[in-house]
Amino acid sequence: MKRPLQVTLLVLSGLGLLHASLFTDLSLRFVKEGMRPMLVASGVLLLVLGVAEAWSSQKPVSGDDDADGHGHGHGHDQDDGHGHDHSTVPRIAWLLFLPALSLLFYAPPALGAYTAAREAPKAVAEQRYFDPLPATSPIPLTLTQFTSRVQQDHKRDIGGRSVRMTGFVTPDKGADGWYLTRIIFTCCAADAQSVKVRIHGAAALPANTWVTVTGTWHPGGTLGTSSAPAALDARTVKKVAKPVNAYTDALPLF
Repeated sequence: MKRPLQVTLLVLSGLGLLHASLFTDLSLRFVKEGMRPMLVASGVLLLVLGVAEAWSSQKPVSGDDDADGHGHGHGHDQDDGHGHDHSTVPRIAWLLFLPALSLLFYAPPALGAYTAAREAPKAVAEQRYFDPLPATSPIPLTLTQFTSRVQQDHKRDIGGRSVRMTGFVTPDKGADGWYLTRIIFTCCAADAQSVKVRIHGAAALPANTWVTVTGTWHPGGTLGTSSAPAALDARTVKKVAKPVNAYTDALPLF
């Protein structure tokens, strides 16, 4: 690849990373918050490399000719004197510009209901001990906390208690109810998993709408065992703004 194109690619990639991680929150669609500083550092490094490459290309090249003025036959456009032309940019190299430009002008859409509807919910880690539930009502819980309480708390403290949770809407076509959903990143979008709670008694809003739901556990199976469904009889459903860091299973928004 010619030097001007190398410089352009390095600068565009650096600007794209900085745009996604430093000047906007786009990077949170793809990686966890903790990786943001590394993306910023990578963007700065690419810009520095681009500037260094541009500066070095302006320096005069020495040693291309013999002392008597005769060339070696190893110029930039030939390889080992066999006449192979390297001045043409390989076609595949142009594809490298696509991800750089996309970070600047068209970031891929965030993961949401489409992804969650096509994968099994994340398995909730086994938990043996649960702290007593607070006296407040409704109780703010994450979707993971609610699922753990329903399926693993042998004291069955969650039964009959009003709870409040926040997530986005994932429709379930052809079935009763819909899912309140969170997508969780362990590291980045490649390892994303969803946690879902089925909502009964309330009409589904459009897919990917962020809502806070208040209600009580929807009976089924045996509470405190794996046969109990992670489901809620909704009393209220309130639209809320999408959180900046949407790929965590956080406590409900107020």
